[in-house]
Amino acid sequence: MSVDFKQTQLAFSAYIRDPFNNPKPKDVKPERMQTYRELFFNNIDSFLSSNFPVLRTILDDNQWFELSQDFFAKHPCSTPYFSEIPEEFIDYLQNERQSETDFPFLLELAHYEWVEMALSISQEQITINTESFIDNLANERISLSALAWPLVYQFPVQQISPDFLPTVIPENPTFLLVYRAVDDEVNFVQLPPITFRLLQILQENESILCIDCLTQIATESAYAEPEKIIQSGLQILKDLAVKNIIQAEKISKS
Repeated sequence: MSVDFKQTQLAFSAYIRDPFNNPKPKDVKPERMQTYRELFFNNIDSFLSSNFPVLRTILDDNQWFELSQDFFAKHPCSTPYFSEIPEEFIDYLQNERQSETDFPFLLELAHYEWVEMALSISQEQITINTESFIDNLANERISLSALAWPLVYQFPVQQISPDFLPTVIPENPTFLLVYRAVDDEVNFVQLPPITFRLLQILQENESILCIDCLTQIATESAYAEPEKIIQSGLQILKDLAVKNIIQAEKISKS
């Protein structure tokens, strides 16, 4: 009986995941199977639509159904939490999706949309910087807020819409900063390369003297007047500190 029950379970779940390539379980009414199928698939489909609105907009109904159904059929989600399904969808696009008709920016666009949700539900707390910290920033040990993510994409994902669907990778990458502000709004800012590099240096170091960070960027630039790079970089970091994107050295709790 246990073998039969297990086989029934497998047939039941296989049909719900992919009724186009799996037979309906025996002794189960078609309308009952259809109800279960719609219940499970429609929940997943609706959740993906709400979390990837731009992606949903640029695909027609058939394209979206094919993508959503392919994810539902192929990807074995390892989480019971709906809030983690978008991350599972990114994993599917990166490792399992195989379609020559997909837009070349599909994965990057999905990741860009996922970031907003990930930051909005993060349990990390925002540290509010003091005026004295900002004024004395050059001599402070600084770090990057856990709620600020510098990102680089091949495509200008923030511009993609039904009216802008690039098919060729641009010559220059797109540098973005996504961060959660004190009002809990998630903001997106396009960055110049030097600002992205400053934030990248902070990512590479949990804590670094601000002046050391600026000296490193000046050295990397090989600019004839490094002091100008240092002063310009300091102003950039101060502007970011005002928005609590740059914060004081993280102190470990013992």
